[in-house]
Order: sequence, then structure tokens, then C-alpha cells
Amino acid sequence: MFGNLKNFAMRKLLERQLKNAPPEQREMITALMEKNPAVFEQIAKEMQDELKKNGNNQMAAAMKVLPKYQKEIMEAMSPEMREKLIQMQSGSAGRFNPNGSIRR
Repeated sequence: MFGNLKNFAMRKLLERQLKNAPPEQREMITALMEKNPAVFEQIAKEMQDELKKNGNNQMAAAMKVLPKYQKEIMEAMSPEMREKLIQMQSGSAGRFNPNGSIRR
């Protein structure tokens, strides 16, 4: 019973956190979370611990925790997701203006 409720709550929280992310990234992250929720729960717990230690620096917490789970995240990705990830990473290199704003 609580499994479905927990998944629903996690999905809503994720949607709220990713509201400003591009739609492709939102879809990818949501699909990954739904495919292997236990890994993402563990990542969230470790990131919360790091946030407490680092004074709420989310980037530092992510940079420390996420590399530990790179293998599990990549295993959860479908080949299509991996291809999209590669396209997003290669396409983002030239998307910023010299002043830091995003090119459209």
C-alpha cells in the first residue's frame, strides 16, 4: 500500500525540484528514478547527510555522492537514454554566451 504512495510522493517531489530543467532531462531523471527507486533513495539520503556537513552546498554534495553511484545509474539507463545523454552533453558545450547567459 505505502509503496505506491511513496512512489507518487517521490515523483511529485522530483517534478517540483526539476521544474526549471529541460523536458528531456526531466523525462530521463524521472524514468531512471522509477526504474530503480532504491538507488535514488540511497543517493538522496547520502546527499542530505553531505548537505548537513557542507552547510547546504548542493553542488558539493552532488559532486561527492553521485560518482559513487555512476555504475548503478548507467545500468538503469536504456540505450536510448544513454544516446540522449551523450547528445545533451555534446550539445551543451556551445550553448553559453561569454557573459554566462544561455543561448537559445
